[in-house]
Amino acid sequence: MSFDEEITTLAQDIMRSRKIVALSGAGMSVESDIASFRGKGGLWEKYDPEEYAHISTLRHHPEKAWILLGAMQKEIAKAKPNRGHYALAELEQLGFLKTIITQNVDGLHHLAGNRDVIEFHGNLQTVTCMDCGHHLSSSEISLDDIPPRCSKCKGVYKPDCIFFGEAIPVEALTRAHQESRTCDLMLVLGTSAVVYPAASMPEIAKSAGARVVEINPSETVLTRFVSDYIILGKTGDVLPKVVDRIKTLKKD
Repeated sequence: MSFDEEITTLAQDIMRSRKIVALSGAGMSVESDIASFRGKGGLWEKYDPEEYAHISTLRHHPEKAWILLGAMQKEIAKAKPNRGHYALAELEQLGFLKTIITQNVDGLHHLAGNRDVIEFHGNLQTVTCMDCGHHLSSSEISLDDIPPRCSKCKGVYKPDCIFFGEAIPVEALTRAHQESRTCDLMLVLGTSAVVYPAASMPEIAKSAGARVVEINPSETVLTRFVSDYIILGKTGDVLPKVVDRIKTLKKD
């Protein structure tokens, strides 16, 4: 199929579906100019996350943990939703997209306007004091002195994301399984699908009879084995075209 035919096929699949769930990964964040933490030259090459981003490090040596966390916060703070994020929000507004399951911690799906987002790893947009529970936006804390401390009790702030040594919240995992089992179309967006448990969601959906469609710049472990088909490209390029095609088809 040509690229234009692929866009039409996905638009038709979306319009025929009863319940659509999207799984998003780091590729969508990269399109918002957030450097991949895991990738070559990323922060995790400089700072071992299992050391700097372990919950015990934050509790016992917060000044060390916040060296990495501060760098991550600065990366997230400059980011804004891209065209792919806004296209997903529009798919939800049009009544097609039910839920997003994301591995990303940037909170950009919420900022774009999606309401039902399952964040496996939490997000860096907010922080909570580990002592008194004071909760506020990350933009309100100062990174001039680390670790940043609570204005109310001087306790250390913890970003509202999952650290090494912490379990994925049971509610998030349970909901993700439920949504994956009960959808009839899963969109896999900007993820190589190698980090579990998120990577198992397309397999769960497929086993339950759903169609699985990837939008990725290159093939992944899902391609040819789990996915029904893949559209090669960036989500920010492909998804807006799909939304436009849906609007055209609805008029016809």
